Amino acid sequence: MQAAVQDISQHPKNALKNEIREGLESGRFEAMSPEEILTWSIKNMHPRLALSCSFGNPEGLVLLDMMHRIEPSSRVYVLGTGRLHQATYDLIDRVRDRYDKEVEVVFPDAASVEAMVREHGMNLFYESLEKRKLCCRLRKVEPNAAYLRELDGHVTGLRRAQNVTRTDAAKVELDGHGLVKVNPLVDWTSKDVWDYVREHQVPVNRLHTEGFPSVGCAPCTRAIKAGEDPRAGRWWWENPDTKECGLHVDEEADGSGI
Repeated sequence: MQAAVQDISQHPKNALKNEIREGLESGRFEAMSPEEILTWSIKNMHPRLALSCSFGNPEGLVLLDMMHRIEPSSRVYVLGTGRLHQATYDLIDRVRDRYDKEVEVVFPDAASVEAMVREHGMNLFYESLEKRKLCCRLRKVEPNAAYLRELDGHVTGLRRAQNVTRTDAAKVELDGHGLVKVNPLVDWTSKDVWDYVREHQVPVNRLHTEGFPSVGCAPCTRAIKAGEDPRAGRWWWENPDTKECGLHVDEEADGSGI
């Protein structure tokens, strides 16, 4: 792998993007393992590269463990929406202790959230798709976009099998922010993820043992029944093709990300 990875960390951003375009055209990235892609990403973008980890899915913790093994000072951030489960906050502290790693917490604009709640109430997201997207935009999409403006690239735990909205995800992409988006686990199965968790004793959210395969904000996440789709507990009152917060879909013209 060392011979295959070219260190261009001192090159301008367009040189990196040109290499990415070549890699996408040739299929080089799709042939790489998660560790190989992360090694390439860290060599070329660290410290302006960060893992986006919700601490509510095992995929993010698997990537955190992989990145820490490659580069102990690799960065990770979480969107502090103000509505997360207590179990998620507890896991963040466990990760800080286990890896001796700073977890960068990204908060929404307080004034915008306050105005939204005053106008629409605390639980507006149950009333309509538009109001749910508004809440996600203010608590997640906009703070995330502001944070990413300081980076060259970000790593996500997207898998193609997770949702109908993610089937076309590539291992390396140029996203709507003009950044490098790295999705090392897109072709992994759920079994692959949990095999890694068990082999490396990766800390994960305790709600997974209580029927929560995916843990987001507390009001928008529930346990699922046996046989249900793993994403059924996220925004369960919506259709499957709308079950995204806006972080992983193309940006609209107004830049909302939804």
